[in-house]
Amino acid sequence: MASIRQKKIEAVLKQELSTIFREQARTLCKGAMVSVTVVNVAPDMSFAKVYLSIFGGADNKEVFQNISNAKGEIRFEIGKRLGKSFRRIPEFAFAIDDSLDYAEEIDRLLKD
Repeated sequence: MASIRQKKIEAVLKQELSTIFREQARTLCKGAMVSVTVVNVAPDMSFAKVYLSIFGGADNKEVFQNISNAKGEIRFEIGKRLGKSFRRIPEFAFAIDDSLDYAEEIDRLLKD
């Protein structure tokens, strides 16, 4: 179970990552809309798993690959924004959140 501190850090990281993806949509996200759905931070705050939903891109796998390749740049940007507030900026691991696709599949099966 996540501590209160972890939950607060997760919320701040989610907000800042969303801002970065919105500001750099053309270069980093290749014109796609990227939404940060969940951020899970390790208890020692050294690692964060970030779940993303990608909409409107020509190729979602290409956008995801571009984001994964730029995780060092994203961490650097987070460090510039939150370096005074955080003792340690976590390493990021990105994953695609497919819960919306799963819900649509279940809805389609129930209709059939």
